[in-house]
Amino acid sequence: MPVHTATLHLPTHGAGTYEITDQCAAVLRKSGLRHGVLTVFCRHTSCSLVMMENADPTARRDLEAWLDRLVPGDDPHFQHTLEGPDDMPSHVKMALTRTSESVPFADGRLLLGTWQGIFLWEHRRAAHSRTVVVTVMGE
Repeated sequence: MPVHTATLHLPTHGAGTYEITDQCAAVLRKSGLRHGVLTVFCRHTSCSLVMMENADPTARRDLEAWLDRLVPGDDPHFQHTLEGPDDMPSHVKMALTRTSESVPFADGRLLLGTWQGIFLWEHRRAAHSRTVVVTVMGE
């Protein structure tokens, strides 16, 4: 089974969701594969991936706000604060979400639902450079 791999370098500007659907689709096109599965993997412990609504940004903001309430950035019980007060909360948020997503494709197109998008979810307040590996397997 043919496999194609690409690495995406994604700048973030602080906490929030960053849509990467188009970059993933570009990797699929470059692979030349027509049918199979595309996997996205985030190589970090303080950001994650999420499949989410891509039409109305308030859906993503509501999700971000909900997770911020669940894991507040100023929890005095965290000991791991080497990189600041959002260090451990970012690790917890990553552990509660996902570091990989898989999407089937057919006829060279991702089989996402009408309102679905693939997002990098930055959990840190400061800007970072993130690395995501996209693997395409199929025929």
